[in-house]
Amino acid sequence: MALRLVFAGTPAFSLPCLEATAAHGELVAVYTQPDRPAGRGRALAESPVKQRAKQLGIAVRQPPTLRDADAQAGLRELAPDLLVVVAYGLILPQAVLDIPRHGCWNVHASLLPRWRGAAPIQRAIEAGDAETGVDLMRMEKGLDTGPLLLRRTTPIHDGDTGGSLHDRLAVLAAEVLAEGLARLRAGDPPPATPQPAEGVTYAHKLEKAEARLDWSQPAAALARRVRAFHPWPVAECELAGERLRVHAAVPLPEAEALALGAAAQAGEVLAADRTGLVVRCGEGALRLTQVQREGGRPQPVAEYLKARPRPRTA
Repeated sequence: MALRLVFAGTPAFSLPCLEATAAHGELVAVYTQPDRPAGRGRALAESPVKQRAKQLGIAVRQPPTLRDADAQAGLRELAPDLLVVVAYGLILPQAVLDIPRHGCWNVHASLLPRWRGAAPIQRAIEAGDAETGVDLMRMEKGLDTGPLLLRRTTPIHDGDTGGSLHDRLAVLAAEVLAEGLARLRAGDPPPATPQPAEGVTYAHKLEKAEARLDWSQPAAALARRVRAFHPWPVAECELAGERLRVHAAVPLPEAEALALGAAAQAGEVLAADRTGLVVRCGEGALRLTQVQREGGRPQPVAEYLKARPRPRTA
């Protein structure tokens, strides 16, 4: 069965799915968010999806909203069989969801109903989840509440960052979408299964203010936050009056923290050498291994210490 497809997405995460969509039907248009100011010069920048769509020779549409009657009429004129949505960033009203013959499909980077919302990749790492994945679902009006069609899972490794897990899930997203599209073309669409009512959590949008490390928290939690918030917004702390961004850190258990300083308070530097800066936490200690001074570049702590004496407190 031939399929007329429309794709809606914006960031780099969407690109593998854009390619999968183009490979499994007639991709008649790509929707992406309007160009935004970016960089120091604040010049208008095209989204990664727009750039790739232009390279593929596919028509690009950038309405600021899909609640507008003219935008809805434009989509209706395309007569799509299916609208594929991957990290588009705009809300689809019911009038839009009703336009495609087979509805709208979304690929979401979590194991629903856990981590509905804007930042599922980072929140899964921050929470210490052992596993995550991608779900292909049929969209409905609620936020990531639609019935599930297909799923791929992956473990979250101790060394995973928001960036590394993002890239791995983007590949899995394309795989699960390609399977769904192939089955739809073959006349055997995957069955829709309602999401469980239990286990719903929300992945709230990342805020830059969250990046500040609170030394009263357990070291393990802070280490997860460092990983989750890399490459954005990047964890940060105050070290002897200097603001540092923390690009990599390793948690140390309570016994090791006590051995380095039994009477130390949270925020006190227990050790500083080429292996890292060790800071006492509410439980355990955090070894900072890669940091960045204001106006500088990320560097190993061994390089950072060459330019300054050992700090006493964080």
